[in-house]
Amino acid sequence: METQANVQDQAPLKSQLLTVLPDEKVSFGKSIILGFQHVLAMDVYVVPFLIAMLIGLQPNQSSALIQSTFIAAGLATIVQTYFCMKLPIAQGPSYVPLGAIVSIYAASGGGELGWSSVLGASLIGAILVIILGYVGIFNKIVKNFIPPIVGGTIIFIVGLSLLPVAIRDNIYGASGASINQNVLLALISAGTLLLFVILGSMFRNKGSIFRIISVMMALVVGCIAANMMGVLDFSAISKANWFSMPRIAFVDFGFSFNFSAIITMVIIYLVLLAETTGTWFAVSNVINKPLTDEHINKGVIGEGIGCLIASALGSTPVTGYSTNAGIISITGVASRRVFLAVGGWFVLFGCSGKLAALISSIPSAVIGGVFAIVCGIIAINGVQVMKNVTIGEKEMYIIAIPMIITLALVLIPGDYLHSLPSFVQYLLGSPILAASLAAILLNKLLPSSK
Repeated sequence: METQANVQDQAPLKSQLLTVLPDEKVSFGKSIILGFQHVLAMDVYVVPFLIAMLIGLQPNQSSALIQSTFIAAGLATIVQTYFCMKLPIAQGPSYVPLGAIVSIYAASGGGELGWSSVLGASLIGAILVIILGYVGIFNKIVKNFIPPIVGGTIIFIVGLSLLPVAIRDNIYGASGASINQNVLLALISAGTLLLFVILGSMFRNKGSIFRIISVMMALVVGCIAANMMGVLDFSAISKANWFSMPRIAFVDFGFSFNFSAIITMVIIYLVLLAETTGTWFAVSNVINKPLTDEHINKGVIGEGIGCLIASALGSTPVTGYSTNAGIISITGVASRRVFLAVGGWFVLFGCSGKLAALISSIPSAVIGGVFAIVCGIIAINGVQVMKNVTIGEKEMYIIAIPMIITLALVLIPGDYLHSLPSFVQYLLGSPILAASLAAILLNKLLPSSK
């Protein structure tokens, strides 16, 4: 990974796109408004909602997870923007660990033990990430084990492994409505999302608002349709408190440490770092401030601290969101004060029980319609990472075999899986882990074309 280490000047070239540079100040009111805009575009609530639905959490547990995720995203954004990387970067929960989290939870027996195993693996992984940042060897690890062909393949199989879950569990198998109603709700929410994205593309810069609010409008229109069908239930909102305290480690939950779960999460963290590095370069390009090795190492430390905060609050790993780079480009405002406001908004939302209950009440089929598209986009992001790689015979096998493994394990009959030894069950129960290991090993073992 090449960086531009010779840039130390704190009076950088002013991009033609920017009106406010990262270290310049904007008014408190403007920071609040622009920060709220970034929050709307980040759809932070979707990941914890999906996790809660995939592992079957109770409504109160779902609300607590969503609250914790908001607070973790807020604190991680403040840490990364003001104390570590010191660039305008917002943190939020990543889609990448979804499959691994569900697999660890299931393989550990579910319930409190399953979730504590997820948090224990996340905690150890976060500490290792912080150490990686301090010793400054992240670049070497990525170069050796996750070149673009492997990183792109892993991101691709993440989307591929989640797509059947989105369609089978979130849409066809969603409870509370008939299958016809679920399919119709998913089509309505997915169609609304696509409509707003198309409007945003048609009107270019003036239509950016359509792209920014596309996910929110897809959920709103889906909920209106669900209400007309009589399958929308907001009764939990009236019972929730306006403000509630977040969960705290060792008081409201504990940690369990499972070796296989830790190995799985460490691999996921390496993929997360590779993913978030792409976000860093995107932001660097937008604000016209080249990244140095110091930026990246401090960014890795910030990422690790953010994930450590998330696990301590009972939530899932966080990563840098590339969405915000686009908003900076649109608004021309890159001030870190705006991202301080982003963090503040997230913490405020995380302390509101009614907001969390509102989000938890969205029908799963409505989310499923959006999630299916998100899974496809994750897979395509993997392809984007590989776009500059020349695909020879070796690269074809590195992509194809993990893809086959992923589909084989997603479709594996449950009875057959449960008849295998426990360790094999765990390994094969995580398509992402098995396919990622295959990609890494194939890249090391297969000879390169001459």
